[in-house]
Amino acid sequence: MAYWLLKTEPDSYGWDDLVREGDTEWTGVRNHAAAAHLRAMAVGDLALIYHSGARKAAVGVAEVIRAAQPDGAAPWVSVRIAARAPLERPVALAAMKATPGLAELAMLRQSRLSVSPVRHTEWDVILAMA
Repeated sequence: MAYWLLKTEPDSYGWDDLVREGDTEWTGVRNHAAAAHLRAMAVGDLALIYHSGARKAAVGVAEVIRAAQPDGAAPWVSVRIAARAPLERPVALAAMKATPGLAELAMLRQSRLSVSPVRHTEWDVILAMA
């Protein structure tokens, strides 16, 4: 199993929307590196849903329920995810940046990517913070 972080603007589609719908197609990723991460996702992988914009915090956990398929013209792809559980407490970006165990977190090193991998140890740290 692999772990991921999916960024979204809560004003356009956020955790509450995913919970209300149950699952959704994660579409619209138009960055080559982020699209490569989507292609690497497998059914059963888990993803942190991270609200960008004003909130800047990880807020919930989703599961990949269908692997990548085309999303418009090549090379773009989408995956299907389902809401699994809210984080007990949102984990703010500032807290992530201040935590030594997250110094190499891909999202902190490449902050513009909307999809990034999370190492198992980083996943455990973030869940403990929540």
